[in-house]
Amino acid sequence: MAYLDDAGRRLVAEAVTEAESATSGEIVTVLADRSDGYTDVALLWAIGAAFTVMSVFAAFPQPFLQLWDSMIGGWGHEWTTGELASMVIGLGLITFLLVLLVQQWEPLKFALIPGPAKSARVHDQAVRQFKVGAERRTTGHTGVMIYLSMREHRAEIVADQSIASIVPAEVWGEAMGDMLGEIRNGAIAEGLAVGIRDVGFVLAQHFPRGEDDVNELPDRLIEV
Repeated sequence: MAYLDDAGRRLVAEAVTEAESATSGEIVTVLADRSDGYTDVALLWAIGAAFTVMSVFAAFPQPFLQLWDSMIGGWGHEWTTGELASMVIGLGLITFLLVLLVQQWEPLKFALIPGPAKSARVHDQAVRQFKVGAERRTTGHTGVMIYLSMREHRAEIVADQSIASIVPAEVWGEAMGDMLGEIRNGAIAEGLAVGIRDVGFVLAQHFPRGEDDVNELPDRLIEV
């Protein structure tokens, strides 16, 4: 899914170019639709719902049996142990499949994912993207990645070790806050540009641009 048009991509690239004009640091921006498929979370919800229904049936079978009797014409029925077991299993399977099915609707699926799980998956994916696209790919190990994951409404700023050893993680909080403030209002490109500006300001204080500095990483936005 494309979240930005060409003008938005150009705005982000120009913000990176401008921010890097004052620092030897290199800024990489990544815009992701999502950071994970969360199949395991969907399965856990389905399994939990199935076991809940099966447990409720085991504890209070009579309402289920009366409902079934009414569906077949209201005739009473003597249930055997095998039939009761089959009903429990059938209810569990139906519930499992229904819960999996409704989670195919993306807004509901992501609403059911716990916040800590989203944060952890976004962080892990940001680190993976950083290792592939930026880590130790500059002469002075001065790469920084701004990673934005749209479905989770989460962002990460990941830096090379030479930067992380000097700049505490808390320093990136202002950049993150400024960026997300714009993005919450629907201004994705503008938010990224603000975050890039703030990151560039921090980098310029600790890693000013040298006369022989060259651009080692692409300024364009990476969309995944």
